[in-house]
Amino acid sequence: MGLAGLEIYKLLPKTNCRKCNFPTCLAFALALAKKTTDITKCPFLTDEAKAALESSSQPPVKLITIGKEEDALSVGNETVLFRHEEKFHHPTGIGLIIEDNTPQAELSEFVKFLKGLEFERVGQELKLDLIAIKDTSGDIQTFSNCVKFVKENSKLNLVFISKNPEIIKAAIEICKDEQPLIFGADENNHAQFAEIANNAKAPLVVSASSLDDLHELVKKLKQRTCEDLVLHVENNSLAAQIEGLTQIRRLALKKTFRPFGFPTISVIKAGESVFDVLNAGALMAKYASIILLEKASVPAILSLLTLRQNIYSDPQRPLQVEPKIYPIGSPTNESPLLVTTNFSLTYYTVLSEVESSKISSYILSVDTEGMSVLTAWAAEKFTPEKITQSMQKASTEQLVNHKIVIIPGYVAVMSGDLEEQSGWKVMVGPREASGISAFLKNFNN
Repeated sequence: MGLAGLEIYKLLPKTNCRKCNFPTCLAFALALAKKTTDITKCPFLTDEAKAALESSSQPPVKLITIGKEEDALSVGNETVLFRHEEKFHHPTGIGLIIEDNTPQAELSEFVKFLKGLEFERVGQELKLDLIAIKDTSGDIQTFSNCVKFVKENSKLNLVFISKNPEIIKAAIEICKDEQPLIFGADENNHAQFAEIANNAKAPLVVSASSLDDLHELVKKLKQRTCEDLVLHVENNSLAAQIEGLTQIRRLALKKTFRPFGFPTISVIKAGESVFDVLNAGALMAKYASIILLEKASVPAILSLLTLRQNIYSDPQRPLQVEPKIYPIGSPTNESPLLVTTNFSLTYYTVLSEVESSKISSYILSVDTEGMSVLTAWAAEKFTPEKITQSMQKASTEQLVNHKIVIIPGYVAVMSGDLEEQSGWKVMVGPREASGISAFLKNFNN
């Protein structure tokens, strides 16, 4: 974490020379703490003080990028242990593992399977981030052939898993511009892997069986100027993995322990059973930056992607849609007009039911700051006044000529006031979204 103003002040020359454009060194220190100026403004900083300030200004967990272009995965750069303190910034990367000696037909089916793992939930696209190629054959050509096929047939970011530096070198030659994640550095081969990662400018996974061993290995890699690291503690026990990940995160954030100031990675050995999915979910919450699964079904992947979406949403800012009028299907001036809030989950639930009814309609999304119907009503964000203003802003009188507005059944109590303020007839819709389809089919009857 960054230094406080008084801690920074102790490192300054305390001359009050004003050459930094601040009246005193203390004022300059406070500005540095707020990150509204930078240390280059002080001409009299010692080299030691400059190094200390530069180190303190670095994020507690380094941001690591895998891949390039718009589909690149960025992990790390987290600042809190618990989401309610602020939020988590970079969602856990999720990927599947394929062995390099997989038969060609099976490999083709696997890549095709990955392409189908794209979903939409509450207006957001959910998909995998990584495909990891695992060295099972021990053969350079076999691994290279698998890499070539995956590179040509998938847009997912690449991970190369091997303890053999020569195999990794050959794979890097095929994907020079892809910035893959290299997974294989340990106590026995870290020198060779550091050289490969530095030359390729690619991030490197460093593995050890304990936190103490991991600490020593990170120090050795940093001495070789290998700075883009991902940490991996080799342990099959879920409890031990969670304990290790938590310690790494806590030491990085609370103690500014730089050797652990990197993202982390976990591997789920299977991935098809419900327990494997639950284990992956637990590791995602505490605090795996990347999760690789050996196998996974479509329901398992969708479950993990949905959990990730929920964990990495901002608890202080619910998912919202733009508050406006939405035409569904091909509505006319006789089509129903429904009102709901702009909380994404509420809106998309209503949308799904309207679409399934096959009745072209209008949905008016009212700005409730992302609250659901009952919550917004209780907070006075979903009121007759707000709905009337939204109707006027959306010019609903020009869209439909029946002057009937449908409100959620849970807020039937506001129907009288809404009729009085809007001048429209109010119909009370079903309490549950599941009743919307049948309700709309009777709208014009």
